[in-house]
Amino acid sequence: MYPPQLPCLPGFNFNQNIGRTKFNKSHIFDKIHKNVYYLMDKPDPSGFSRYPALYAWGEELQRPPWLMYDGQRLKFNAYFQESVYGRREPVNVRLVNISFFLEDGTMKVCEPSITNSGLEQGILVKRQRIPLPDPVKYRYYDVLDLNIGMEPKIFGRIYKIINCDDFTRKFLNRMGISVPDPLTAPKTPTYKSNNSIKNIKKYIGKRENSEKFFKYDRKILRFYGYWDDSSSNYGHIHDLEILYYLADDTIEVFDHLPSECGHPSKTVLVKKIKIPKFYKSIEPIGNDDPLTILNVIGDAKSYYITDHSYEEKSSVDYYRECDFTIGVQLNIFGRKVRITDLDKYTKEYYRKKYGLDDFTPLDRPKNRGNEYKDINKYVPPYNGFGSYEDTLENCFTIRPKRPKVISDKSYQYENQETDRRILRFEAKMISAIPANKDRRFILSVYLIDNTVLIVENTSKKAGSKKSVFKKRMRFKLPGQNIFTSERPQYYEPQYFYVGATLNLMGFEFEIINADEYTFNYMEQHPKEFPKGDKDDIMFKIRETLKSVYQDFINKYSPTKIDDNPPILTYLRLREATNEYLGNRITEHEIITIARYYAFCEKKDVCPREYVRSIVHTELIRNLGIDLDRLKEDLNNLDRNKCGYLSRNEVYTVLYANRVPLPKELINIMLNRINKNEEGQINFHDLLKFINTNIDPAPLVLPTNIKALCSEEESKPKDCNEINWTLFIQELNLEEELTK
Repeated sequence: MYPPQLPCLPGFNFNQNIGRTKFNKSHIFDKIHKNVYYLMDKPDPSGFSRYPALYAWGEELQRPPWLMYDGQRLKFNAYFQESVYGRREPVNVRLVNISFFLEDGTMKVCEPSITNSGLEQGILVKRQRIPLPDPVKYRYYDVLDLNIGMEPKIFGRIYKIINCDDFTRKFLNRMGISVPDPLTAPKTPTYKSNNSIKNIKKYIGKRENSEKFFKYDRKILRFYGYWDDSSSNYGHIHDLEILYYLADDTIEVFDHLPSECGHPSKTVLVKKIKIPKFYKSIEPIGNDDPLTILNVIGDAKSYYITDHSYEEKSSVDYYRECDFTIGVQLNIFGRKVRITDLDKYTKEYYRKKYGLDDFTPLDRPKNRGNEYKDINKYVPPYNGFGSYEDTLENCFTIRPKRPKVISDKSYQYENQETDRRILRFEAKMISAIPANKDRRFILSVYLIDNTVLIVENTSKKAGSKKSVFKKRMRFKLPGQNIFTSERPQYYEPQYFYVGATLNLMGFEFEIINADEYTFNYMEQHPKEFPKGDKDDIMFKIRETLKSVYQDFINKYSPTKIDDNPPILTYLRLREATNEYLGNRITEHEIITIARYYAFCEKKDVCPREYVRSIVHTELIRNLGIDLDRLKEDLNNLDRNKCGYLSRNEVYTVLYANRVPLPKELINIMLNRINKNEEGQINFHDLLKFINTNIDPAPLVLPTNIKALCSEEESKPKDCNEINWTLFIQELNLEEELTK
């Protein structure tokens, strides 16, 4: 049988089950703890057993130390004294822990870390076998060399062992080594002054207490208060935060400024410093220094020493923690600061140390006047150079800048249904000069910035072409005082309609007509242009004709010819509205009614199937679109699940999905999609219209889309003949005939 000193590694052990035929469990019980037993293969040899042991009594081989004492160590508390140079203390006492590892006889010396000690602490001696000092050679420290009261010398430094832990004490006692009682480590000796030197005693009394520094380091008392500076010019009440540092009795003050003042929200009002209670003037440098510096050599070479025969200087009374409480008024370098509240830690500190319980906060007073918030900047009057915006912008900056452009309309009109967004009107000049009466002009109103371009449209007989009468600019409303600081009022697009009279920079124009795009745009946006709101105009006509409806029917009802429906001419409608409404209805409103109830509708230049063929040709040429994503976006935008969306919403979704169609073609396509009574587009019909997989349209040759769009928009709507039956049904005044 091999001895048990062999390590438990492959190749050093043997299978004990070779040749064994019975593998039954032996009925031997062992005890885990009180009243708990379990079956075991072999009895515990450490206890009493009636079975014979492997070795004879007293001849059992001991296990090796690396296995017997694995993970066990002896721990001693010790100290050593270190000489300190440049200080009044002769030595410094430092506490360490000495660890002796039983498995291999190594030692380690470690010093516990202390916050803000200024020393390099931690492991002083790494784990290793430490030799005994001379004259003993070739021998290392062992268990017998370490005990309470011993002074081992480790690498030239003498350690005094003063205590050990419980395991170490029991282990040494079992080995027969007596362990003395614990000793007390000495304190770091301090400098003892001579009682005969009175001034030095005063100096020591003024030295900073290091014990207080270690006790209260990084502990701060926080107070909240205010400083009332409203009595000064442009002054207000400052919200202050006062920090009191317990370690050195210094104070730091922060000022919380409002967010609209243009400065950081928290600024330092008073840096960290001791603040005197009675402030008169700033003390000279070195007034608070307790040391007196002497030059003992002279001017040639300077060598300074401190004079310990200190003479007492003028004492200054500084603020202490006992001077702070809610409601107290502090004099911080001439500023009267009132404390209103404390934080949670400060309240607990005063509750434990001073026994205070009442910490009711005070209310901060409101600013005595907010006049400075309502003060408007004085703007000098307009001087006539450039535009009003140029003069206004240069009043705020020294370096001239371009006036800021209002970009709301730019975002609204950019990349929408069409790029034009120009309303064009035909106007004639009103003048006492006979030659000016026949002059005709084109007024182009740009919706993106409300500017107007005036171009004179001369006849071919005059021998001249179109010329710019007034460049593109914003025109001021007449009757304003220009040279004032008030912002002038300008013409808006709502001021332009057929029948309006405008005074543009001293020239009077009367609008006599508009193009087809202008009429369509104003009718599609009735909220912005009331002159194109059909419902509002019909309501005004209905309210006027209620009392004279019978007379209106008898006088203006057209005669029916054969089987043709009755037709009212535009001139008769205009005559009737002017008779009964007079100045309450304009020429543009009459044209809007005539266009809506026109009997002869405008012929479709581009039929639906032809437009669908053009759309399919463009989509196939550009490899199609993602219809699933387009359908998903349209359904997500339809919150009411009605299947209808506004024209702008549909256009926005098409633009976001990057449909490869020109904007003009998209507008022509949307004009031919089915709509409801409110003018909203049926997007299901739109998806079916552009689907090239189901029922594809025949392809066509490439077409000039812009020319097609221009031809469609330029052809005016024929409104000379009005459907009288439809017009009477919309009036809905048949009840007046029965009365």
